[in-house]
Amino acid sequence: MDRTSPDLTRLMDAHLALIATDVERWLALFTEDAVVEFPYASSLGGPARMEGIAAIRAWFAPITKHFQGLTFTNARRYPGVDATTGWLEVHGAATLQPGNIPYEQDYVMRLQVRDGRIVHYREYWNPLAAPRGTFESFTREQA
Repeated sequence: MDRTSPDLTRLMDAHLALIATDVERWLALFTEDAVVEFPYASSLGGPARMEGIAAIRAWFAPITKHFQGLTFTNARRYPGVDATTGWLEVHGAATLQPGNIPYEQDYVMRLQVRDGRIVHYREYWNPLAAPRGTFESFTREQA
């Protein structure tokens, strides 16, 4: 039996459609006090946790510039133990800029929703699949 709420399913689909193409519309999916976590990002010089829309915006604003053509395929959705939490497994492909570097990554994403918006997002990915220096350059750019 699928326990995933219609809000969660809608938010999962919207998240995949917007994260790499329209940061402002993607941010509108989140609560003001949302938390975004990348448990492995610190190994590449990126933040492991961002709290609040301002912090999330500061990190993601340049993403569409760097991750050009990011597309997700093979999306598989898994309900959590309640209707407010769900998991996604997806394959992502993009061209990293600068340098036109091909990028392929398998992701596991966890979304938790409250009142029809994302309150907590955690994304797991393989840091070895990202070219060395990728996230350090994003961090320098935001400083």
